Amino acid sequence: MPDVETIIHTNDPARVLPVLEKELEDFRSEARHFLDGEREEIPFIGFRLKQGVYGQRQPGVQMIRVKLPFGGVTPEQMDALAEVAETFAPLRKGHITTRQNIQYHHIPLGRAAEALFVLGKTGLSTREACGNTVRNVTGDPWAGIQEGELFDPTPYAGAFARYWLRNPLSQLLPRKFKAAFTGTDDDNAITGIHDLGFIPRVKDGERGFKVVVGGGLSIMARNAPVLTEFVSLDEYLKLSEAVVRIFEKADELRKNRAKARLKFLVHRVGIDAFKQMVEEELKGDWTAKDFRPERLLFVHDEEANAPARRPRF
Repeated sequence: MPDVETIIHTNDPARVLPVLEKELEDFRSEARHFLDGEREEIPFIGFRLKQGVYGQRQPGVQMIRVKLPFGGVTPEQMDALAEVAETFAPLRKGHITTRQNIQYHHIPLGRAAEALFVLGKTGLSTREACGNTVRNVTGDPWAGIQEGELFDPTPYAGAFARYWLRNPLSQLLPRKFKAAFTGTDDDNAITGIHDLGFIPRVKDGERGFKVVVGGGLSIMARNAPVLTEFVSLDEYLKLSEAVVRIFEKADELRKNRAKARLKFLVHRVGIDAFKQMVEEELKGDWTAKDFRPERLLFVHDEEANAPARRPRF
């Protein structure tokens, strides 16, 4: 499998996240070994979760979660999603989630790999859609076309999604980690309920983000407090890594799964102390590398790439 840094990224809207055929082959092989009684259940659970295959209470069947980074999907991908619903899901339907995923239920484990191949051939990825990882990166559905927008955050949401996919730091976090990018202060992406949220800002002519941290729903619902009023586009990935590094090292969170989200750490120490933790983390040797997002940007001019208008009769 290629190193994360060597994967080539494109501006093809159907290839926001790279799908690696070797991973799908590995899943098919491991699933077969598990069904044949040649793999222990606990290690296999962690393996399949990273591939977006989630256990259900009903024995022998799985839920498959498909990531649509910042909500984008192509017509060909819609056909693939329909094929999976019609061919593999007994109920012949999927569900659209609040975080821009598609989910299918009751798919037999023995057929899950085949479904992943159908999705993968159109660039749809399930990798790290489940498990204690950086989950699907959600985005503002109106990004790029709304009034009052300082700039379109979509390319940077794409860079964030690409940066954290298969990143060794985020493969075994204390709990899931969710991020969102919104277009304006109207906050259509609801950054406040996320572990990390990005809101466009321009300071002295330089583009960047206001960043919020430690939001969430469910147990102890919290609106994410402000981590920083401004971080430049060249630094926002570095800042995100500092936060994820702190989260990954917070072993006290691993003691109770119900209280293992980042919001519990931020709430316990307070936002000012958490800011200091981030500042200390940013002094580490790991910051020496280049965090500029250019090599990871997803840049797609929808107007320039739109099909020709159909003649009107």
